[in-house]
Amino acid sequence: MENNITIDQIQNFEGKYPKQLWYLFIVEMWERFCFYGMRGVLTFFMVDQLLLKDAAANLQYGAIQAFVYAFTFIGGIFADKILGFKKSLFFGGIVMIIGNLLIAFSPQTLFYYGIAFSIIGTGFFKPNISSMVGELYHEKDGRRDAGYGMFYAGINIGGLFGGALCIYLGKYHSWTLCFLAAAIVMIFGLVTFLFTKKHLGPIGNSPLLNLSATKRKTREIAVYIGSLLSIPFIFIMVKNTDYTDYFMYTIGVIAISYFAYELLRLGEVKLQKKLFAAFLFIFFYFLFNAIYEQSGGSLSLFAKDNLNSNLLGFIIDPNVVNNSSNTLFVVLLSPLIGLLWLWLAKKKIEPNTLIKFGIGFLFLSASFYLFYYTKFFANAEGITSLNLFAFAYFVTTIGELCLGPIGMSIITKLSPKKLFGMMMGLWFLASAFGQLAAGKLGAAISQSNNGTTLMSKLQSYTDGYYQLAIYSLVAGVVLIAISPLIKKLMQEVK
Repeated sequence: MENNITIDQIQNFEGKYPKQLWYLFIVEMWERFCFYGMRGVLTFFMVDQLLLKDAAANLQYGAIQAFVYAFTFIGGIFADKILGFKKSLFFGGIVMIIGNLLIAFSPQTLFYYGIAFSIIGTGFFKPNISSMVGELYHEKDGRRDAGYGMFYAGINIGGLFGGALCIYLGKYHSWTLCFLAAAIVMIFGLVTFLFTKKHLGPIGNSPLLNLSATKRKTREIAVYIGSLLSIPFIFIMVKNTDYTDYFMYTIGVIAISYFAYELLRLGEVKLQKKLFAAFLFIFFYFLFNAIYEQSGGSLSLFAKDNLNSNLLGFIIDPNVVNNSSNTLFVVLLSPLIGLLWLWLAKKKIEPNTLIKFGIGFLFLSASFYLFYYTKFFANAEGITSLNLFAFAYFVTTIGELCLGPIGMSIITKLSPKKLFGMMMGLWFLASAFGQLAAGKLGAAISQSNNGTTLMSKLQSYTDGYYQLAIYSLVAGVVLIAISPLIKKLMQEVK
């Protein structure tokens, strides 16, 4: 059945979007529901149920997120070389479901076991759908950006509902229900995929179709068994965050050495300059994430204790606002910011990618200044305005949209085709290191709180956000200042 459709038939679609995009959109939407739902409850659950101190919860959160992104890099390599996207996605989904069911069965005792399964599962699932979206289009098809834009919105619709529902179920009903909901939506996603994968034709099939069936099976089974055997090690490393540090630093040194090796091997100065420019983008993306990714860590704990529940006159749980406002604003603002760039391009004043990155940092800085500014709205108990907090997220999102969607495409434009895999891997690793650094920054923020009152917590957290606003401002100004130099490295790439 699967081989009836050829890649040409898929790519020669009428209209704006290929029908396969909608199937992938739905599968990814359910997966993001599961992922953001889990992400939004992690620190809250660790402080509330596992009774960790704020600082320890921040470090654990950073470690878990770092592993998720690091394994995305590893999972992507296995999908490229052995499994193909379809099998990798299916295997990852099953493992994620097992992880969520384990935690649902006994949230307090099986939490870290379930997390270890989820990390492996997400690593195999996450990189594949976006790769398959790219393959629905010819290399020269101008509609690809619109396809990714639509896909990006779908991801965020999943994140919006997942982020809100899971924390709500956990906080007000039961933690078992919270993790069960994440497992159920993941099952929806996999069932959708099983019923629609025949429409993908050859896209995402095993890259080893030239081998005999037995050889192929042996390699696939080796990947499955190997990844399941790594679960106990992940369990140990996530539980003790010192081990996470050693693991991540080792990967970091290896990745940068490998990058340097490939850079020198290129031999052609023009290509080397472009690749180095791509590396600078990846470095700034790491800095951005280190500051931006407070939402699942310190901001979640700040929302838990220091915010009232009044949003524009409605009563809303502050943790729901913390988990979902960013994704809501992404869905609302993505098309508007896209139109703004088009309008500026018509007027011939559209800023280049570098300046957009710089602007992203300036908005990020402004948003953390607003998080700091909440302290001037606090009452005597140290409870402050949810409205200002939500507005700060609105500003953060503008910053994110200046660099998130265009970041990946600039990396692919600057890298030679044969190094795509490595550069995409570095992009995900930058995310992983950003998460790790965000956890450490969050821990430092909560450790500066020596008092026991909500007022002292408000003081130390907002002072920490003020520091982050300054770091972000400096990064943005530096990036804009050195943009002429990086532009020279990029040569003709816009």
